[in-house]
Amino acid sequence: MADTPNPPRRGLTVERGYRSIVKPIVFVASLVPLGWMVCALFGWFGFSAGVDPVKFLELENGKTALDFILLTLMVTPVHDLARHLQLLRLRRMLGLFAFFYALVHFSVYVVLDLDFDWHMVGADIVKRPYITVGFTALLLLLPLAVTSTNRMMRRLGRRWTRLHRLIYGIAALGIWHYYWQEKIDVRMPIRYAAVLAVLLGYRLLRSRWLRRMIAGRRGALTA
Repeated sequence: MADTPNPPRRGLTVERGYRSIVKPIVFVASLVPLGWMVCALFGWFGFSAGVDPVKFLELENGKTALDFILLTLMVTPVHDLARHLQLLRLRRMLGLFAFFYALVHFSVYVVLDLDFDWHMVGADIVKRPYITVGFTALLLLLPLAVTSTNRMMRRLGRRWTRLHRLIYGIAALGIWHYYWQEKIDVRMPIRYAAVLAVLLGYRLLRSRWLRRMIAGRRGALTA
């Protein structure tokens, strides 16, 4: 009697779990700040945008963009601790949401604050340093968003990794922009700066450890 082939497993594999559960949950959770801002803008569910809704939208979208930039940078340390490969796949989505909220932040400034006055926009970028810094951060985010596809990763190879290291400089520029914009109460920008400093310190220690480990293996092979 011939052996009957085993039926394919229908259980929830790691890949299926990521695509059907983890990825959708993170995507929806990433839209929660936008939903909260919309509710505050229209006064729904008891939320309020305050006396200056335009400034509220500018500030909250800018802060949310910074939140997602720092979350993107946190993926590697968390992955190193948890050893969960699926975490690395979330980094791209978080980075794209950082670009999305930064773009909304700039769009609110152009559309609602300056009413599409491009001459004023250009003058602000040139004459107001904190806007110059923020606009530079947005411009640097653009190539990272454009090259976030698998095709661009394969096409650029090692250059893709070097390009996406710009995220650390972008984070610093974003925090600098926020610090200059606040002027008086700078406690929150300083907190962002402290988190970035910790992440940069971890990055440097991790890179040094990896170089030592590689050098040790090469020495052992040579011996």
